[in-house]
Amino acid sequence: MADTSQSRISIAKLIFIPSVITLAVTVLRLVGELQHWPKRLFNPEAGGGGSIIGITWLVLIFGVYFALKLTAGDETPPNAGRVIGYALLGLLITAAGLFLGFGMKAAFPGKILIGLVLIAVGIFVPFLGWKALAKVLLAYAYAARIPVVILMYFAMRGNWHTHYDAIPPGFPENLDFWTKYIQLAVVPQLLMWIAFTTVMGSLFGGFALAVMRRNKEQAPQPA
Repeated sequence: MADTSQSRISIAKLIFIPSVITLAVTVLRLVGELQHWPKRLFNPEAGGGGSIIGITWLVLIFGVYFALKLTAGDETPPNAGRVIGYALLGLLITAAGLFLGFGMKAAFPGKILIGLVLIAVGIFVPFLGWKALAKVLLAYAYAARIPVVILMYFAMRGNWHTHYDAIPPGFPENLDFWTKYIQLAVVPQLLMWIAFTTVMGSLFGGFALAVMRRNKEQAPQPA
């Protein structure tokens, strides 16, 4: 199916408000951690897992939002099952890359590189399901994560004691700043979280598309 969304919908306009909201949540998260607000909301530990205030959850919301906006803007989406199927395939490939490169205890030459390549492949698999949605999600992903990479630079330089500069347990302590910054900030934010955004955004966008079409089919037809 030809992708004609470029002439109908501006990606920059579509992601502008979501990107501003995401940046606002990022700033709020930083302030909350610096002010030692409740950890359940602002977890300052390495990874920040489980923190309610964060931009991870926004991917699911905006995946639905982008899918609905594209459909409303005369973008003809493919079958919802196709969108969901390729998103799940991307998720599987991304998970395999994470496990192979960073989860598997066995070591062999090129292990991390192969893992990173698989994660990079995972970014683009959803394009096979719904190219227009995946392109929007990819643009939004970088708009969301580039500010985090910049923020992490200053946090790691200043030792702010937030999750933006926290060192994970077991991570080598004798590495120079740039090595730590690349490994803990640049690669995760500009590769791993990009894959998460395109994959999970496409998945939830596919779910939204399926629900929308089901409701349309069940709607009473005019006499």
